[in-house]
Amino acid sequence: MAKIMLVEDDLMIAEIYKRKFESVGFEVVNAVTGKEVLKFASESTFDLILLDMVLPEMSGMDVLKQLRQSGDYDANLKIVVLSNLNKTEYEKEARDNGANGFIGKTQYSPSELVVEIQRLLNEYGEQKKNKERLSGNKKEVNANKKRILFIEDEEIFLEMFGKKLEDEGYEVEYAKNGVWGIKLAAENEYDLFITDMTMPAAGGEEIIRRLKMDDRTKDTPIIVLSASLIEEDVAAVREMGISDFYEKTKVVPSDLARKVKELLG
Repeated sequence: MAKIMLVEDDLMIAEIYKRKFESVGFEVVNAVTGKEVLKFASESTFDLILLDMVLPEMSGMDVLKQLRQSGDYDANLKIVVLSNLNKTEYEKEARDNGANGFIGKTQYSPSELVVEIQRLLNEYGEQKKNKERLSGNKKEVNANKKRILFIEDEEIFLEMFGKKLEDEGYEVEYAKNGVWGIKLAAENEYDLFITDMTMPAAGGEEIIRRLKMDDRTKDTPIIVLSASLIEEDVAAVREMGISDFYEKTKVVPSDLARKVKELLG
């Protein structure tokens, strides 16, 4: 059965939930503070974290950001918020920061919560199998594809530009914060990098600097997309050795695809 981390600082409530999960075979680790969550997540592997938002030492949102943006934790770790905070008000922020779901504490009784988490874990498991199956089917096809790492946190641009590049036959991987982008670049081989300048966790200048310092990536082309730089800043970015710069709102996907083709052949 799955191993979960239950993040709850009310010990009586935590014990009730813990007993319910354990009664059906879950292995449960209870974390009381935000720092404990990070400590346990770094020391052990969990199938899912049930994360409260109101915690001692660190807020649940800060814990979520650290888990998702630091690059120190498993990117595939499932995190579901379990909170008394207003779902309408906080769910979007939680999902934007990497939560896989948001459950209000009053939505389910403890027994119903166990059933819901079992359902979610089954769903996540099926998604993983489907992804692995598709990956296996595409492995041979992708062997000769040019690989692009797209570092961008705005979904609309990921979808708009990323889909065009995929349609043009490129293999595109995505990083939604700068630290994760740097981590992926250090661990994998890419033929080109595309990055925004304004990113969570590490900005564009830091990303470019790190890429240029690494012997493996220093000569890899870099295209910058940004909507927030003045002309003087653009000139400074160009001097860092990038291949080209585009304003997000003044470039269409086909223009970007043509530039990528020019750089990669």
